[in-house]
Amino acid sequence: MARPRIFVDGHVGTTGLRIREWLAPRRDLELLEPDEAQRKDAGVRRDLANRADVVVLCLPDDAAREAAGWIENEETRVVDASTAHRVEPGWVYGLPEISAAQREAVSSAKRLSNPGCYPTSVILGLRPLVEEGLLPSSAPVTVHALSGYTGGGRGLIERWEDPALGLAHLPHEAPYALERSHKHVPEMVQYTGLASSPQFVPAVGPFRCGMRVEMPLHASVLANGASGKRIHELLRERYDGTRFVRVAPLREPLATDERSFDPQACNDTNRVELHVLPHPDGHVLLIGLLDNLGKGASGAAIQSMNLMLGLDESEGLRA
Repeated sequence: MARPRIFVDGHVGTTGLRIREWLAPRRDLELLEPDEAQRKDAGVRRDLANRADVVVLCLPDDAAREAAGWIENEETRVVDASTAHRVEPGWVYGLPEISAAQREAVSSAKRLSNPGCYPTSVILGLRPLVEEGLLPSSAPVTVHALSGYTGGGRGLIERWEDPALGLAHLPHEAPYALERSHKHVPEMVQYTGLASSPQFVPAVGPFRCGMRVEMPLHASVLANGASGKRIHELLRERYDGTRFVRVAPLREPLATDERSFDPQACNDTNRVELHVLPHPDGHVLLIGLLDNLGKGASGAAIQSMNLMLGLDESEGLRA
């Protein structure tokens, strides 16, 4: 049987490089690649896309929309790692852990949009609470997230690694996008079931990869009976048996130190860890840890690609 053919369009970008790196050792797939001199040639890229079984788009939003429109072969399936199609009708959202129905939708998808790194934790943490009525859909929600600087692509990498700026030794995180609505917010709203946008406060830290997403839930917005223990039980039951979502044990009383909740704890894996931290006053803090280039981007794309091809979802991925 012929091996499935994969074309990564934009394989020199941050996400594409990681996908290419993780796919390279696999012998169950055939990677289609243009010559270096033809890497930007639209005609060559179009031809490879239409020869592939799966095309993975690692392009800016406008370029991803254009490249998706090139595909005329009805058998070619698309995984788009950009933001372009995440809330677009006709595109499947590539987060199979949402539900059994979502996993089936991912497996049969012809056009699939990769989740954003920040929304992955937000959706996995909050959607079950909204569905079960522990968190009203009308609740005001705040999300504070810290990411490694590779999440901003080549421009941000060059900025943070520029010796003249000295950001690699910055002793604190740097909030950003405070003056605008972040492009990841629409998918947070659509796939959590929240009625309105959360207050999203993203920040970058002086490390390449890794992510910590904090979702503080005030006691006043939680439904009656929505204790930390109940929320933990719900998340544990929801993700029991999944390969890549781990709900950390509940610790009461809570004991933490300076090394707790390291944003780099899941680096080089496709794992996301969810932590539930109850407070004596009834508040609950949810924390998600993941690699922004693992389950937050490249790993998620490979996981979806595996499912679309009928392969074990964990092929080529570390949990």
